[in-house]
Amino acid sequence: MGLLLLLGLFAFCVVFGVPVAFALGISAVAAFAFEGLPIMIGFQRIISGINVFSLMAIPFFIFAGELMFHGGIAMRLVKFASAAVGAVRGGLGIVNVFSSMLFGGISGSAVADISALGSILVPVMKEKGYDADYAVNVTVTSSIAGIIIPPSHNMIIYAIAAGGGISISKLFLAGVVPGILMCLCLAFAAYVVAVRRGYRSERFPGWNALLLSFMGAIPGLLTAVIIVGGVLSGVFTVTESGAFGAIYAFIVTLLVYRSLSWENFKIAVRSSVRTTSMVMILIACAGAFAYMLTFYRVPDKTVTLLTTLTDNPILILLMINAALLILGMIMDMAALILICTPIFLPVATSLGVDPYQFGMILLVNLGLGLCTPPVGSCLFVGCAVGKLPMEKAVRTIWPFYLAIFVALMLITFVPAISLTLPGLLDP
Repeated sequence: MGLLLLLGLFAFCVVFGVPVAFALGISAVAAFAFEGLPIMIGFQRIISGINVFSLMAIPFFIFAGELMFHGGIAMRLVKFASAAVGAVRGGLGIVNVFSSMLFGGISGSAVADISALGSILVPVMKEKGYDADYAVNVTVTSSIAGIIIPPSHNMIIYAIAAGGGISISKLFLAGVVPGILMCLCLAFAAYVVAVRRGYRSERFPGWNALLLSFMGAIPGLLTAVIIVGGVLSGVFTVTESGAFGAIYAFIVTLLVYRSLSWENFKIAVRSSVRTTSMVMILIACAGAFAYMLTFYRVPDKTVTLLTTLTDNPILILLMINAALLILGMIMDMAALILICTPIFLPVATSLGVDPYQFGMILLVNLGLGLCTPPVGSCLFVGCAVGKLPMEKAVRTIWPFYLAIFVALMLITFVPAISLTLPGLLDP
């Protein structure tokens, strides 16, 4: 009965427009009261949910991404990607994908990726004769590279939700190959659709232009190298690398590129504070909610339920993927990481799935949910940037969904994709 109250009240709050963070907190506190547990314990759980040192890295990552967004890094990355792959048939679609891969590794945010790159590339693609739905669909689906390719604050949230024992440096490495694989699948889909629609290729600008564009992109690209490399080498903790990355981003945009104005700096600060506040409140309230899920033994019951339905690990993994994908369509990603990790991670590990591999499965599924109606925030932002009704985008987005699905199945059933690079850190 208490579990029904917990889940029912949470669903009721979400349906009636209560922010997810507050819905988690309200339902958890109500469950505490129903079970006769001291309410003060619930509030202690909320506070302890953010009393984790590694969470300090999140505001630094977010601020570094905002500085890169508002400091003109995106345009230089687009120029480099365009010079490198723009000469392929339908090249601007592939440029879009690889620009997202490069910028995603810096910003760590899918929405920032769409906002920064979409506002540049979508108008250019439309001007060059590409259909608006193609431009929007490529931008929206490729944006989730920012969730998987390190550094990503969503990986830190997953590590916290997993209950400790997860190395963030290994998690960063685990995201490299899956992120590149997904972008390659999307680039192939963009090429096939471009050929079928008869889009033309761009002229190769020459090796000198390619080299110059690469040199111009190097200072921005080094942000991700410094953050990830500092963690992997042991020079920085994750929090220290985030702080150093934010300082470096500020110096690059202000002194090297000289593209960060005072107004843009204020916008970056405001946006960072807003996003960080939302994430931290969500993590805090989810701490109490996760405690009640454990109190009601939901993870154990989920393992029992799935294993009684079938003992085939392939079918169980497919069911987990389906559940994550459906949930990703209707709820915020950070909340789902915090809720679903303690439920599905024990199931996955009981099947022999490594926690680092499961993290990639989780993030790709929930990333795809960001591109899927009815609550796909990336889809909404992309359609707004492209001035395209969402129903028109959804009508032709299926080749890109298929590309991500192929990558997801490979990540799910080929552990080496996620585990080879983290294995290099093992003694």
